[in-house]
Amino acid sequence: GATGQVDLPQELTVLSNPLVLSASALMYGVEFFADKIPGVDTGWDTLHTFVRIPAGAILASNAIGDVGPVMEMASAIVGGGLAATSHATKAGSRLLINTSPEPVSNWGASIGEDLLVLGGLWTALNHPAVFLVLLFIFILLAIWLLPKLWRLIKIILQKIKAFFGGAKPAGFEGLVFEPSAHKKSNAPNPIAELERLKALLDSGVLTQEEFNKAKRKILD
Repeated sequence: GATGQVDLPQELTVLSNPLVLSASALMYGVEFFADKIPGVDTGWDTLHTFVRIPAGAILASNAIGDVGPVMEMASAIVGGGLAATSHATKAGSRLLINTSPEPVSNWGASIGEDLLVLGGLWTALNHPAVFLVLLFIFILLAIWLLPKLWRLIKIILQKIKAFFGGAKPAGFEGLVFEPSAHKKSNAPNPIAELERLKALLDSGVLTQEEFNKAKRKILD
């Protein structure tokens, strides 16, 4: 808007104010470095859950101009939903990347995100139709990826909890028993273990293949 590339709606003209742009540039500088430090980036993303999603809803609502409360609310829902999808995909994937001890993968992911933002902005300004197609593809990929990210994150959190609690994680590795172990007086009840196994399957911690393998071990 400040360079004359687009005519902003009246509700968004404040965004092209030099003071607002300066504050945004300062925060982008903080984001640029914080996002490339393993661990710090996850804490940063956690805090920004309360910033990015409401901001997406507010910007989308104001971007369409004064068209009535119904359209403004619909735009806010769509904008907030898109912001939540992109934020969850970013934060979830970075949490998994942080399990790797080396920082190179973290730097690569962060720089890739920076380039993706710049490329997306350029495409939106110069080829809006292409941008909409790419956005639709991104949404489909995010919908496919998010359940897998959530299942992996739950497993990681269980392992972290078990590590600090001094107990084995309640995942597949905690369900391996010696043959005929259920015959020992102090061994776990196989019926109870099968029920716990089913609960892990229903919660998404175990895949169907892991469930079947662990079930066979218990029954043997």
